[in-house]
Amino acid sequence: MAGNVGFSLFWRTFFLLAILLAGGVLAWLQTLRALEFEPRAVQAAQQTAGLVNLSRAALMQADGINRVALVKSLGTQEAIRVTPREPGDKSEPFEVDRFTRRVSEELRAALGPDAMVARSVNGQAGLWVGFSIDKDQYWLQAEAARGNTLNYSTWVIWIGIALLATLVGSVTIASLINRPLKQLSFAASRIREGDLDSRLDENTLTSEIREVNRGFNRMARELARVEEDRAVMLAGISHDLRTPLARLRLETEMSVQDEEAKRNMALDIDQLDAIIDKFMDYARPGDTELHPVHVSHLIDREASVFRDPSQIKVTSRVAIDLSVMADETELGRVFLNLFENARRYGRGTYTGVAEVTVSSVKTGSWVIISVRDQGPGVAPEKLPQLTTPFFRGDAARTAATGAGLGLAIVEKAMQRMGGSLELANAPDGGLVAHLRLQRVEPPSA
Repeated sequence: MAGNVGFSLFWRTFFLLAILLAGGVLAWLQTLRALEFEPRAVQAAQQTAGLVNLSRAALMQADGINRVALVKSLGTQEAIRVTPREPGDKSEPFEVDRFTRRVSEELRAALGPDAMVARSVNGQAGLWVGFSIDKDQYWLQAEAARGNTLNYSTWVIWIGIALLATLVGSVTIASLINRPLKQLSFAASRIREGDLDSRLDENTLTSEIREVNRGFNRMARELARVEEDRAVMLAGISHDLRTPLARLRLETEMSVQDEEAKRNMALDIDQLDAIIDKFMDYARPGDTELHPVHVSHLIDREASVFRDPSQIKVTSRVAIDLSVMADETELGRVFLNLFENARRYGRGTYTGVAEVTVSSVKTGSWVIISVRDQGPGVAPEKLPQLTTPFFRGDAARTAATGAGLGLAIVEKAMQRMGGSLELANAPDGGLVAHLRLQRVEPPSA
């Protein structure tokens, strides 16, 4: 593909929307966590402080013997345990992150600045809070408060749902944005192929798209009108120009006595007639119907037009059974113009004869037909200009008697048939034209 390779408008819009929506979802989750953080830390600290106060009140109401029994009873609980605090207990600080620091601050605010808070005591993890009654020291063990109340699988599920919703929303929005432009692109391609009846919806809700569609429809109507005018002009140009030429030829034959002058005038009239043909071919409408065309037979037919072997010699190396999808008249006109171009400009330096070789090569569902002469070729910087109407490749060609439309007609005809033309200089000299057309598979036996 020529030019820069990039994403289509749909995918570019899709990715931008997906990034925007995904960023919005992540920002929303982060905001939710930030807003939830403070209440959750305060709630965890208050619940734990309440348990400590309840345990302290219960122990203070019991006498010495009952207190020991109560401590043993509370020490066997699973969710909440109260155990004596020994001088040799090894504890680890509870504060390891922002959430646990906030919980510790709230606990000390509720229980006093001397309250001990640990995340493990003697290797047992949990939320350990140290308190004292009289001179006795105790530990209350509760379930550790966590900064994240959702487990890993829950996060995966919710993030997956959010991303799926993001993708679906992005596809929907990108499709809605891209649909009018896709319709415009399709209508423009139909116009390019010659279907001037293509129209876009002028009642769409979006004002900008509505204006674009109206402008496109106005352009299509103007092009249709211009095409009709051109068809009328082409219908009359042949009669209006060729009738005077026919009278001139007749008067020349009857009135001019000098044979040399008569012959030169006849050549000039023939040249004018040929130039009219070139203009008609170039201005021909673009509608073509493609059918299987036998290439080898067509090349032989068009080469037979050039009867003088001292000017051009055509050698065909195209396979006998090669067929392509083309319009036979258009493809014949292509070969005729290429042979005529070689006869005018592709003659050999020593022989003075234009030796033209036609060959073909198959590539997938396509075939490339090469028409090469043995002439001097063209300067590389002028190759792209050869298909420009009225352009000639060198100063010597400006004295040529053609209309300067031959290769322009070839390129336009190839485009009408869905093919392409490429011009290049052969490595060992001469100009070569590569014709790319869709191949027709021969019927299997």
